Amino acid sequence: MAALTDSACIVVKIGSALLVDADQGNLRHDWLVSLAQDIAWLKTSGCNVVIVSSGSIALGRHVLGLPSAALSLEQSQAAAAVGQIRLARAYEETLAPHGITTAQILLTLEDSENRRRYLNARATLSQLLALGVVPIVNENDTVATDEIRYGDNDRLAAQIAVTVGADKLVLLSDVDGLYTANPTANPDAKRLDTVSQITPDIEAMAGDAGTGLSKGGMKTKVMAAKMAMGAGCAMAITLGSPANPLKTLSDGAPATWFIPSLDPAQARKGWISSLKTKGHIAVDAGALKALQAGKSLLPAGVTAVSGGFERGDAVAILGPDGETLGGGLVRFTASEAEAVKGQHTDAFEAILGYAARSVLVHRDDMYLG
Repeated sequence: MAALTDSACIVVKIGSALLVDADQGNLRHDWLVSLAQDIAWLKTSGCNVVIVSSGSIALGRHVLGLPSAALSLEQSQAAAAVGQIRLARAYEETLAPHGITTAQILLTLEDSENRRRYLNARATLSQLLALGVVPIVNENDTVATDEIRYGDNDRLAAQIAVTVGADKLVLLSDVDGLYTANPTANPDAKRLDTVSQITPDIEAMAGDAGTGLSKGGMKTKVMAAKMAMGAGCAMAITLGSPANPLKTLSDGAPATWFIPSLDPAQARKGWISSLKTKGHIAVDAGALKALQAGKSLLPAGVTAVSGGFERGDAVAILGPDGETLGGGLVRFTASEAEAVKGQHTDAFEAILGYAARSVLVHRDDMYLG
């Protein structure tokens, strides 16, 4: 699993301790330059790359002269507001020499739990990747309160990997993998090279404590692995401090790889097929042929709509003779789908009164058979 260049999409999580010098509060510029070289190398190999980056609070607190002790919620949010712009600029300036455009995405837990917000985030990320952009994702600490926080970027990174359908997730950490016990306290602890299933024994090996500026510990990393593997995404925990950490990992650096049993597309379609459908969409013969050829479902090929579904709900797809073809996640509400059925994209705005997406059910959100 060490090779990264055979991936379609890689999510890389970077902790504060890797980006920011704990004593001075300054960005570790040389390390970030080496990471930018790795990202350019992966992009040249044909990989889409998403970065989930900590560091905004660590950068901002230094600028504001805030104490090194625990900050209040208001102080953390102020530090994040100051640090986020510096963090985004740092990524932009280090990746621009490689011809790479960056984008900043700020999310909260609420954005993934709310179906509409999740779909909007997914669509935006997918479009950015299609345009060759490297999104820089962070928790929106300037507005997040405890009840809408991820609380650590390990699980945020796993959620992003699920959202974009990544096939690999790399957690750059202060340890080179998952050990059978805490290696700093137990000299007999052994690193696990691969994990194919998150068992109670595996969970028991994980501790809680992070180090330095990091909030996450091994427990959150194992939780992230469980989420990623369930979506068909392989995950690695590896030491992030060396220069060019991704190239080093690909060359065989020590790591623990968590190996899923399915690929992302299979896992996602299996999950969608398990959802309770909220309505039905019937299609004509032309749409049936297009779906069988691997195309998305467009409103032009729809003949009938039933049910009270909302955007993001699961619907059944019926053929011209009423037979169930499969199902998928719909991108329109039932009333919108009814209004534009049989219509082409250029008519949507006049019918609905606002611009709408062109696809009713995207092929990535659909299963047949």
